[in-house]
Amino acid sequence: MMIGEPVQNFQQNDQPYRFHRSGRNIQQAQDCIYEFLLSIVKKWPPEEVLLEFKRLFIFHTDSVSTGALHTIYEVVFSDNQEEFRHTLKRCCYILVNNWYASRNYKPIQELIQVFSDPLFNRYTASPTLKRLRTWIIDFVNSKDFEELKLFASRYEDQARGPWVSRYTSYLLVPQYINLKNPIEQREAARALSKQLKDRFKFDLAMYIARSQTRNSAAASLKNPTALGDEALRLIKLIVVRRGQFSYTNLANIFANQVENLSYREFKRSLLKYLAFSVENRHFADTLTVKLSEKLEKLYVSYDNEVVTSALILRTCNRIIDVLTTENQTEPSPLFVQLLNQGNALTLVIVLLKIILICKHARTHLEARIADLIQYYQDYTESECAWVVNFLEVFNVTFAIYAENVQYNLVKMEQQAPEEAKIFDPDTYRIFSQLKQEKQLELFPNELVPDELMSQADLLEEDP
Repeated sequence: MMIGEPVQNFQQNDQPYRFHRSGRNIQQAQDCIYEFLLSIVKKWPPEEVLLEFKRLFIFHTDSVSTGALHTIYEVVFSDNQEEFRHTLKRCCYILVNNWYASRNYKPIQELIQVFSDPLFNRYTASPTLKRLRTWIIDFVNSKDFEELKLFASRYEDQARGPWVSRYTSYLLVPQYINLKNPIEQREAARALSKQLKDRFKFDLAMYIARSQTRNSAAASLKNPTALGDEALRLIKLIVVRRGQFSYTNLANIFANQVENLSYREFKRSLLKYLAFSVENRHFADTLTVKLSEKLEKLYVSYDNEVVTSALILRTCNRIIDVLTTENQTEPSPLFVQLLNQGNALTLVIVLLKIILICKHARTHLEARIADLIQYYQDYTESECAWVVNFLEVFNVTFAIYAENVQYNLVKMEQQAPEEAKIFDPDTYRIFSQLKQEKQLELFPNELVPDELMSQADLLEEDP
């Protein structure tokens, strides 16, 4: 279909989208709009789809489909702003999801720009247009629009944007776990989040491989983290835990030991597991005291019952809350206390150990990370440098332990016997390799199974 032709061509087949107000409810009107947009976004050039979107929601005239235009009137005449916003929001994500699936990213950015049209502020004598424009302005000033703008931010642009843009993959998580959001929004958010994580993981592996060589390419290599020269040293500290005492092996041992225990015994074992091998004794003591207070009162009516997967999931989620944000708005007192002591890596490892014994808690953890990012997003990067450092350490740690890249340390220099007892990162090099496809991913990109979540939801509310 050539540009400029769609009006004549589409009107010949417009009957599926024509309707009369009589006998039509709001849901039927909305479905009519959705079907129309789904039809054209799969066939038309993006620039024509955007023009038609403007005709419907901005100009509110001269639409290719008289049926779709009438449905907008139907929604506006209902005088239900909430339903209108839901309609507009889903229409946006129908376009975003389809363009994203076809790797057509520029139109997504142009869709965001549509809402900056100065036409919204022009005077109109029409009560219908006045209501429509007022509702769209309210949408632009809402959280829904802020969420939509995340899809216009490409990975390559993150370094040039505000510091929070580096963590867009986490900010997208609340969108795809919220069952109230349109399915198109949830699918698009999940896909973009995974793409951003995969890109970071790839760039990190390339940076590690090339930064340990002495050539011109290494000198100009971009560090995907904000950790500077400390990135390699941190990675070595994370990877050094291997063999019998690796975090993965410890998690497997714990899982075997708590099988068939009572819930009370499980909570006691969990506390010991999380504090085990924490070298900073002050951190370990603080962690033990604070978490024991929470665990002792948690789901006490189940203390004498055999621990189940649902109980483990809900317990891990509650511990994650205590360690990050308990009200999903501001950081928890324990989070602030531990990071103020300079224990970013230690805290991240504790969170990792939780996920290693309950992989389905990862989505909950990433949602809490998103809450923390949103809380600090109005601060400058220098004002909350300690939080940014935590986020960077978290990003690197979970990139190393997740997905399909395996990191290994190889000792390059021999040390004297007395020196060998102390880990010296400078004497090791890191090598990365893709895991075999037959190996299961440690953290599969999946939501909590419905059956497990429904079991967990049946538990009593938290004390």
